Amino acid sequence: MGDTGKISWLKERLAQGLPGNAAQELMGARVKEMPAAVPDTARPSAVLSLLFLHNDTLHTLLIERTADGRAHSGQISFPGGRYETADNDLETTALREANEEVGIVPADVEILGGLTPLYIPVSNFIVHPFVGYSDRQPVYSLSSNEVARIIEMPLDELLHPERKTRVEVTSPVDKTFRRAVPAYKLTDGSIIWGATAMIISELQVLFEEYK
Repeated sequence: MGDTGKISWLKERLAQGLPGNAAQELMGARVKEMPAAVPDTARPSAVLSLLFLHNDTLHTLLIERTADGRAHSGQISFPGGRYETADNDLETTALREANEEVGIVPADVEILGGLTPLYIPVSNFIVHPFVGYSDRQPVYSLSSNEVARIIEMPLDELLHPERKTRVEVTSPVDKTFRRAVPAYKLTDGSIIWGATAMIISELQVLFEEYK
């Protein structure tokens, strides 16, 4: 199967049981420890892990958030944000946020399914990741107050074992936080850690089944 075959396989696979928290924890790292239970006050949010074809190769889309001093300031992540009452559901949230942040047209995206929700203690968000697919490279329109830059890379490159490392990180919301954590290191030196790395880890475990 080519890369389009991967998409057909992934859509079917996401409709079945997911690898779940065990897969996420392979790259687990948090500024605050997980509570015994997710608080009732946790704010629902959603992100879009967009896969798209470019030069006949499956790519993925990441963003670098602007450095604004908030919980995820300057970090590499997927487009996404909090659920709003006008959203029909969390899938709508993921598509709306991707449109607002980087100009992704919802009609151009096929949602293949969802990954395991993930609670982030430092921001009190419970994140619902959705995997989407587009048969073309997006045309971007960045929200400059939220997104510093776009990162496009071949999916196989992102998921290559050599991308995994451990690095020492700090947190913009806790100046005393300094810890060596598992991370993905991109070819330009950018580091992906925390919730985004945990989401990628579950996707990676799924694609290992495909192989």
